[in-house]
Amino acid sequence: MADRNRNRTDDRKSPHARHRATLLAVACALVAAGCGGGDETKPAAQSPQPVERAPVKGAKQGLPGMPPLIDEHDLYAADRPGKLVPQVKGFPSRIYVPNTGSDTVSVIDPKTYKVIETIPVGVQPQHVVPSWDLKTLWVNNNRGHDLTPIDPATGKAGKPVKVHDPYNLYFTPNGKYAVVMASMDRQLVFRDPHTMEIRKTLPVGCAGVNHADFSPDGRYFIVSCEFSGELLKVDTEKMKVIGQEKLPFDGAMPQDVKISPDGRTWYIADMMADGIWVLNGDKFDQPKLMATGKGAHGLYVSRDSKHMYISNRGEGSISLLDFRTGELVDKWHIRGGGSPDMGGLSTDGKVLWLSGRYNSEVYALDTRTGKTLAKIPVGQGPHGLAVYPQPGRYSLGHTGIFR
Repeated sequence: MADRNRNRTDDRKSPHARHRATLLAVACALVAAGCGGGDETKPAAQSPQPVERAPVKGAKQGLPGMPPLIDEHDLYAADRPGKLVPQVKGFPSRIYVPNTGSDTVSVIDPKTYKVIETIPVGVQPQHVVPSWDLKTLWVNNNRGHDLTPIDPATGKAGKPVKVHDPYNLYFTPNGKYAVVMASMDRQLVFRDPHTMEIRKTLPVGCAGVNHADFSPDGRYFIVSCEFSGELLKVDTEKMKVIGQEKLPFDGAMPQDVKISPDGRTWYIADMMADGIWVLNGDKFDQPKLMATGKGAHGLYVSRDSKHMYISNRGEGSISLLDFRTGELVDKWHIRGGGSPDMGGLSTDGKVLWLSGRYNSEVYALDTRTGKTLAKIPVGQGPHGLAVYPQPGRYSLGHTGIFR
């Protein structure tokens, strides 16, 4: 979730009202403690552009500079099993796990299910985010106010880059900007995707900006605001909020955001409403709630674009949504229980990797059977883990949204 690992060891046992009150109180404390200072940035090495594939004839005109869609009926057509672009094929397959309570990143070898390295990073790392050009992994050190770059070719960490309040990180579909979700600062900060120098700061009228996804043409994106229970609609090119709405649930706390393969439907996980909101992004009208399980949190699309995996952190389960019917078709329970949070799919799509937020562990699940393949001990408060490399031409950010 967009919780910041704010000493919330008891929130699994508390009622919803007390849970929300605790989150808001600690959030306010963090605002007071962590919002000073400027953004000193230093250049990072430029990376080559991703290899283009032929656009589909008749595809809609997207955001200027955005790679044309491969299939206008399937936004994830570039994410098929094993379809790695040339610039990432030599990268070793690893699971990078940011431990918010340990200020480290655990590196797991997916073949052995074992931690092979622990990388010290900044204070309160939240997510490991693949860059738009696929050449860098950025560790979002939320309270350390910096980003640690990791070279996925070598697994080595580079010199941190100063960035204020980087709770989460996204990239515009044309690769022009990085978008920092400055949650405590109540800002969306558009930055150079390489140097992280500020290009525009956009104050927002909601609390707790945390997750997002982009429209098929890349011209707008939708952002969840967890602490005020709201959604934003943002014009990508103008870098301007063009819509804002309150979710119709008392105490709503929206989390991950994901668009359907056909680009018609948006899904927003809500950990307090215990389900996902189903939204028409173009109309940006009132969404409908679909119950999935306690603490609905992360959303991941299968490699064949047929299903979405929904992690229900509060009950240790994963729900499966059928995109064709719009219905839930299965639910898996983690062996022995757990707190599945954020993660991603293996390159071949056969394994779903999720962090165990409150159990200091990582889960590997078989996507064909739902069987728990492994529970791997890591540091404290594992959060937005990245599976890397993955198929796709470019990254939109978070733990890996590829198109």
